Amino acid sequence: MEEKLKIAVQKSGRLHDGSISLLRECGIRIDNGFDQLIAPAFDFPADVLFLRNSDIPQYLEDGVADIAILGENVVIEKEKECEVVEKLGFSRCRLSLAIPRNEKYDGPGWFKNKKLATSYPNTLRKYLMNNNIDAEIHEISGSVEIAPNIGLADGICDLVSSGSTLFKNGLKEVEVILKSEACFVKGPALNKAKQAVAGEILFRIRSVLASRNNKYILLNAPDEKLEDICKILPGMKSPTIMPLALKGWSSVHSVISETDFWAVIGQLKEKGAQGILVIPIEKMVV
Repeated sequence: MEEKLKIAVQKSGRLHDGSISLLRECGIRIDNGFDQLIAPAFDFPADVLFLRNSDIPQYLEDGVADIAILGENVVIEKEKECEVVEKLGFSRCRLSLAIPRNEKYDGPGWFKNKKLATSYPNTLRKYLMNNNIDAEIHEISGSVEIAPNIGLADGICDLVSSGSTLFKNGLKEVEVILKSEACFVKGPALNKAKQAVAGEILFRIRSVLASRNNKYILLNAPDEKLEDICKILPGMKSPTIMPLALKGWSSVHSVISETDFWAVIGQLKEKGAQGILVIPIEKMVV
């Protein structure tokens, strides 16, 4: 009987939908019924475990799960034996310190002898030690942002995405302790067979991420401008150039990075490119 790889994902919350979507793009489809805690993948040797986010590092260390899609902030906080292999580019957030909006803030020294509420005591404790700040930490499991309003704490340390929750609770973000995003994380004791399956998943993930970060571009260019245009569009090795029926013109095909998209388009137009088409890439194997 084939041994299956155990993939842990968040049961519910900010990471769940992105994790399932990524696995689906990698060809790992599951039938995730209502309140199902484990689901086999179709046509792939893996089971997907739906777990509480904060429990996943322990399951990785114990070998109950082999790999996981998990926030880097949780990996850092839990200090378990597991390894971040690849950052995945979604569910970005930051772990920050926040205080009441009407407070005057003059630097990290503000937190000296203050009470701070958090769900991330280990990360906060390290930050305070590194900055020689003596403060009292109150660990609470949820609704951290209400702590100053009910007199439990002077400030908080919590995850921030847009900052709207802080604003609604009369708080302002004053220090960023760390930045986090979803990561591909592996446990410490994968056997040879499971390492091979995990490697296949990682290969697929990297192909999906490459496709998200790049665009396929097609354009028409006058032949006398091809050299200049090819310098702008190096592509994966070099652009593909095909002559058009119209003499003196060629069709150029290449790949450009999403981050360079608008700057490149402007340069191409300046060099005489016409009929520029930009197409999403579904998968990109590099």
